Amino acid sequence: MPKMKTRRAVAKRFSATGTGKLKRKRANLRHILEKKSNKQKRRAVKTDYVHEADVARMKRCLPGI
Repeated sequence: MPKMKTRRAVAKRFSATGTGKLKRKRANLRHILEKKSNKQKRRAVKTDYVHEADVARMKRCLPGI
């Protein structure tokens, strides 16, 4: 059986923590920032984690994790 390939697009967007959770970046911080509230922008800066319902699918895309 051949080795499983990593999906490179997924590998660039997600990374694993020491406990095995998957970190991701939040959206909505690229452009049109004037009309967004400071609270919304401040929250978007913080790291978020992949929802537990999606973790299995992500780990299939990232066999090295």
